[in-house]
Amino acid sequence: MSDWLDKVPEAARAYIENHRLDEVECVISDLPGIARGKAMPATKFSKQNHFYLPNSIFFQTITGDWGEAAGEEGWTEPDMVLKPDYATATAAPWTGDWTLQVIHDAYDQQDNPIAASPRNVLKRVLELYEAKGWKPVVAPEMEFYLVAPNVDPAKPIEAMMGRSGRPAAARQAYSMSAVDEFGPVIDDIYDFAEAQGFEIDGITQEGGAGQLEINLAHGDPVDLADQVFYLKRLIREAALRHKCFATFMAKPIEGEPGSAMHIHQSILDVKTGKNIFSDANGENTDAFHHFIAGLQNHLPSVISLLAPYVNSYRRYVKDHAAPINLDWARDNRTTGIRIPLSRPEARRVENRLAGMDCNPYLGIAASLAAGYLGLIEGEDPAPQATGDAYTDGEDSIPRGLGRALDLLDEATLMHDILGAEFTRVYSIVKRAEYEEFLQVISPWEREHLLINV
Repeated sequence: MSDWLDKVPEAARAYIENHRLDEVECVISDLPGIARGKAMPATKFSKQNHFYLPNSIFFQTITGDWGEAAGEEGWTEPDMVLKPDYATATAAPWTGDWTLQVIHDAYDQQDNPIAASPRNVLKRVLELYEAKGWKPVVAPEMEFYLVAPNVDPAKPIEAMMGRSGRPAAARQAYSMSAVDEFGPVIDDIYDFAEAQGFEIDGITQEGGAGQLEINLAHGDPVDLADQVFYLKRLIREAALRHKCFATFMAKPIEGEPGSAMHIHQSILDVKTGKNIFSDANGENTDAFHHFIAGLQNHLPSVISLLAPYVNSYRRYVKDHAAPINLDWARDNRTTGIRIPLSRPEARRVENRLAGMDCNPYLGIAASLAAGYLGLIEGEDPAPQATGDAYTDGEDSIPRGLGRALDLLDEATLMHDILGAEFTRVYSIVKRAEYEEFLQVISPWEREHLLINV
């Protein structure tokens, strides 16, 4: 067993030091970002370098149904070969025994990467950057709600009770007292993250009742997507310890702000290590403007990856610090593309369109793919917005999942970047989910249509 443990990060070794490792969870992200895989005794894991799962895990909808995406070979569910990435080994500190998690990569039986695997999609995009001598750097921001337990889907989601016993006490943006309302949950989040070796830049109270934000230090896109993938599970487990739910829905509570996964992006020149968005004088470069133009021109075609559910589009409402446009501006939160204040060497572009409900691998891949096309095409963006951008551009992004999927299907350039097989599978699975949603009669329909039409 010691051979593979020599390959894992120091935090994982420190976690099991002086303990007997009991179990290893072999996990992989499906399209929604749910961890799929197998748990096995550590002794068994140490004796094998791969295991198998059917490729149909990438055809499964969020409801547990299936999209008819098997392709020409039909529904045969061939096994994929899953290989561990030992650099992702991390603790599962909420379990009752000593357990490590390891993210795996998916290959077919001829050792080709599975095109529908979200982690492989992100790696594919990064290979395109690498071929140009560029290295993307990202920093995600994670917004989420702590809410009261909700076991009846017919009932609205409610904010959890904090220490004061008043749910509204947590509706104070950036308030330290509001953060203290959820102190025990936050303490466990910090403790779990430390055990897992994750560097949390900070936790703040956002504008919603029980809404928090976690900022992560910038770094490699795959590594940061892995962290978000792990952190979602970590935060849910910490919440359950304190009899509340953590939700990453884009718009869980009517009348409250939505939850985003803002993606900060910069690009380094591999040879020099310098940020290509700033020149020697600290001024904006052509590459900086081309990247923004790529987001403006191509993000609409991948909105279905950034906003993957019908609920996602309820977040796109003005006056809640949410984007409704593809305008760009410096330090302006009414634009969908924001340029944060920074030193020239840290100049970056913030994509505010991604919801926290997106798969982190796919959200980051989609954003970088749009920026890559901008760098290749060399176009200039629309003029920088001034003032309140909520008054303009509301029709620049699709307003519903059906239209967003249509745009993805039409975007042949994006198919080349993300992979034609991935976009085919993704569209089929998301349309299957959408059809399921359309079969459900909502409370709004019963309230307003039952006896009025």
